[in-house]
Amino acid sequence: MAEREKDIFNDARQLWQSQNFLRRPEFVRSLIEKTDIGVNDLVVEIGPGTGIITQQLAQRAQHVVGVEIDERLATNLRLDFANKTNVSIVRADFLRWQPPKKPYKVFANIPFNMTADIVSKLTEDRHPPEVAYLVIQDKAAERFAGRPVGKVDTQSSILLKAGYEIGVVARIDRREFTPTPRVDTVLAMFKKRPSFLVEPQNYQLFRDFVIYGYNQWQPTVLDSFKRVFNSRRRAIVAKEIDIAGARPSDLTLEQWLRLFQAFMIYVPQDYKEIVKNAEQKLKSQQRNLKKQHKTR
Repeated sequence: MAEREKDIFNDARQLWQSQNFLRRPEFVRSLIEKTDIGVNDLVVEIGPGTGIITQQLAQRAQHVVGVEIDERLATNLRLDFANKTNVSIVRADFLRWQPPKKPYKVFANIPFNMTADIVSKLTEDRHPPEVAYLVIQDKAAERFAGRPVGKVDTQSSILLKAGYEIGVVARIDRREFTPTPRVDTVLAMFKKRPSFLVEPQNYQLFRDFVIYGYNQWQPTVLDSFKRVFNSRRRAIVAKEIDIAGARPSDLTLEQWLRLFQAFMIYVPQDYKEIVKNAEQKLKSQQRNLKKQHKTR
């Protein structure tokens, strides 16, 4: 078996072992009815598994594309939906799969241990969905949505909310799954805004700015930016934005946007370079940590 095929097989086995499946078609139907999925929609389902969600989506949407990594499950799904002209089953790793270029929506019950990777794929892809409905752990939903779903805003929630409206559509009883999970779950919504709250040409710099601010490990957010804003400007923004003594997680999305606006207007270009590539550097550090963990 080729190395790449081994990786796919191992990924599929790990996904199968970590996934909790919804068991009642009528409950799945009730969840879909809480969404805006309709008869004209192309819907992508991530990891359709046994097809219980696929069946309900096919009754509501114009076309359903199920992306399944497990070869055996994909084969069974193709047989089960052979007579359904509005269902296509693709055997692929969703994280490496190229999504449609035309408008589409997502509805999926995903493996909990893949939540962060799948949300990143959906929201950072060149062709993101109009809206994604994902069954995920409630704590993950709080982390992605920030306030008011969670108690605080996080780096993830600030980055996401600049481009997406995030909320909880429904809370799900653990007994609706097999096997029964040991955590609480929700149906979360990630809806793309008509226009991002940051100009497209500045969006990556905004991401770098927020990530830089969250990862300096300083007592306050203004301490994090002491190399970027001079002392006079820090004093001004502390008063104007009301963030004196605030930590990065204390700032609302509006305050982050105002702080970034001050950065864009008042900080000289050579000092802007300090925060550039902060996201790339963080991802590189995280990859190195994963490699170190695997070799232990």
